[in-house]
Amino acid sequence: MTSTVLVLTALEDVTADLVINALNERNVPVVRADPANIGAGLSFAARIGGTTQSWGGRLATGSREVELGEVAAVYYRRPTPYTARYGHLPTQQREFATAEARHGLNGVLHSLTGALYVNHPVAVARAEYKPTQLQRFTELGLTIPATLVTNDAEEAHAFAAEHGPIIYKPFRGLPFAEDGLAGAIWAQRVDPETFDGSLSVMPHLFQAEIHKTGDVRMTVVGQQVFASRVQAPDSALDWRRGDWNQLIHTPIDVPAPIAAAALAYLESFRLVFGCFDFALTGTGHAAEDWTAIECNPNGQWGWLPDAPAITEAFADILTRKEAAGHDDARRP
Repeated sequence: MTSTVLVLTALEDVTADLVINALNERNVPVVRADPANIGAGLSFAARIGGTTQSWGGRLATGSREVELGEVAAVYYRRPTPYTARYGHLPTQQREFATAEARHGLNGVLHSLTGALYVNHPVAVARAEYKPTQLQRFTELGLTIPATLVTNDAEEAHAFAAEHGPIIYKPFRGLPFAEDGLAGAIWAQRVDPETFDGSLSVMPHLFQAEIHKTGDVRMTVVGQQVFASRVQAPDSALDWRRGDWNQLIHTPIDVPAPIAAAALAYLESFRLVFGCFDFALTGTGHAAEDWTAIECNPNGQWGWLPDAPAITEAFADILTRKEAAGHDDARRP
């Protein structure tokens, strides 16, 4: 098997660009493809059966081609949803084509024998649920905020009375609007007096507000841990809502129990990489100062000051120069 790295992502992806450039500097063969380009921009043929027990064949973009059996690693970033590819079709045809592409092309790309996935999309999907994340944090001994998931206004009132002040945060980001623009709902303080029957329409995530001294974004790639203390000039509750260019980044040492729990967390989900968010309630020197908020199994890190070192860590993993420590990362 050769060392070809298959990068699955959208055309405009600065984070993927960083990793691809690092691989190019190491003379590692790289093929970049967006599965949603299926058609004139992407063709493939995969075969299995007879004397072969794994998928073989080829994947070709407008500029590159790779034999599926030569893929040693797959960097699964953020490919375009198939719905964008088939958005011009009537509803039934669009949903049929989208499902066929997801089960057909994705089914092959998710099943490359021997390839290391960073991260496998099935593992990503399993690890994206915030309730699942919070439970795993507690199982690993990490501190989390008191949390309620409910669609019952009376339960929300009772939780606020016990743990107030409380905040609300969405489970997922907002989808793109019809005009193609992205939106966001940030973590925000909520007034229990506004709770009414409208809460019953969907689940809501409420948490006790952490009176924090700062935040930490911790990026783990393989066995390497990178952490940066993040502070917003206006001490915003959610640092993501302001101007990221104004954020103050300070390197911070990660207490050994926190680093060990993060590595165990990734291994439990068969992940090789994750971006963890913590709230600090002290100096940050002791593990009890760290409150686990969430882990994005496909998070952004290109904006961090230690992005160059993280980039090299990705290149190390994708070329097997560092033991991933997660043998199951080759399987969903």
